[in-house]
Amino acid sequence: MASAGLITGYAEALFSVVKAEGDLERVEDELYRFGKLLESNNDLKQALSEPGIDRSQRVKLLEDLLADKVSPHTLGLITFVVASERGRQLPDILEELGELAAEARNSVVAEVRSATPLDDKQRKALAEALGQATGKNVEVKVLVDPSVIGGVVAKIGDTVIDGSIKRRLEQLRERVGENR
Repeated sequence: MASAGLITGYAEALFSVVKAEGDLERVEDELYRFGKLLESNNDLKQALSEPGIDRSQRVKLLEDLLADKVSPHTLGLITFVVASERGRQLPDILEELGELAAEARNSVVAEVRSATPLDDKQRKALAEALGQATGKNVEVKVLVDPSVIGGVVAKIGDTVIDGSIKRRLEQLRERVGENR
């Protein structure tokens, strides 16, 4: 298992590169989304970290998967980590990178799951509402999740705020069940 120091070291190095490249918001968002994809896709995580798979094959897989979906900076950073034999730690490294970026802006990251993408106005309104609820400056990272059905589910650290239609229906069922 990789030490926290190794993960932090890679995250700090990547953060320095992202800041220097000048496309911080886009690259940070793309790295965050890729980290979440890796967390939920064990086959991909294994393909990027399996010692039996040649390094060049792993890099080719990344290029085929991401070339037209992320910026060249994002692809280069992910490829660097995987080529450095740190594919297994990549989700943790990317999560730490997100925390470093938020901390540098004196804010926290809210992972928001929504059935549909949110536009800039919706993101801003949600960030303000979550900021009022938590007393912190909040950066919203939206992940499209059709299982939410409608509304949003926001996670800030260990706090989950579930404003989804699915949750409201569950609450309604519970109330109806209690009144029988």
